[in-house]
Amino acid sequence: MVPTAYIPTLDGRERLRLALDSLRGQTVRCDVVVVDNGSTDGTQSMVRDEFPECLLIELRQNHGFGSALNQAISGSGEGPILLLNNDVILEPGFVAEISATAEATGAEMIAGVLLRDDGSGEIDSAGVIADRGTLMAFDFLEGRPAGAVDTAETPLGPSGGAALYDRAAFNAVGGFDPEIFAYYEDLDLALRMRLRGYRCALSKNARGTHSRSATLGSRSSAKYGITGWSRGYLICRYGVMTTFSGAVRTIVLEGFVCLGQILVERTASGLRGRIKGWRAASGMPRRRLPEEGLTRVSTRRAILERLRRLP
Repeated sequence: MVPTAYIPTLDGRERLRLALDSLRGQTVRCDVVVVDNGSTDGTQSMVRDEFPECLLIELRQNHGFGSALNQAISGSGEGPILLLNNDVILEPGFVAEISATAEATGAEMIAGVLLRDDGSGEIDSAGVIADRGTLMAFDFLEGRPAGAVDTAETPLGPSGGAALYDRAAFNAVGGFDPEIFAYYEDLDLALRMRLRGYRCALSKNARGTHSRSATLGSRSSAKYGITGWSRGYLICRYGVMTTFSGAVRTIVLEGFVCLGQILVERTASGLRGRIKGWRAASGMPRRRLPEEGLTRVSTRRAILERLRRLP
């Protein structure tokens, strides 16, 4: 069945134009839905005038990533759900490759491969993995050469920037958690889908390029606040700190990240966000972690991975 591609966007007209051009150039057809989160830069008129084949859903305000997509997916489209960021440019065979992987494997989640847009040929993300003890998440194969996908295993789940989901499975788990405004919503969705027994596969030849954090900026105070909230929320919601070892490692790692933001970027928004996210989840039912899909990431490796992101 023909997939429906959903692209959430906010004030990203030029980036979105490139993404839609790459969808228009695919070797197989897919339907396209653009979900606009209240842009003020002329995005809506650009889509209507230049891409009339796309369905444009105009929201009056910014609903965030997951909530905007939930609204669009529940109200429009059919077939497999293809999620794309507005700063992703797809190779012409992307839709054909990711659809073929879904058909061949029968997996309910398919991760595409996004390369960095700097011409290095390095992988930006090939899905998401997470440490079982702390739920600290990492982009699968980040920084590795593109050829690393040839011998790669399977990630926990796809990155929301380039993902294909079985529609029935997505709906069965309730879609994205509407409490999570942005960031880590793909991790949470992967955890809940894995818990239901759904599987993930890596589509090694479904490739595109990604301009990381083009909307908020890779090291902005606003991004740190939002990612911090989501981290605090998930740490509490999944009971990560209910064991002694989990609590110690989580405090060490999250403290390291927040201290780095304070010292390097002169902002404590990440710390404040974590506290707010924790409080928001404190009265909610605890979620269980799946038995399959999570990995073990050493404290040393986790710290080194975070250091790589510092300027």
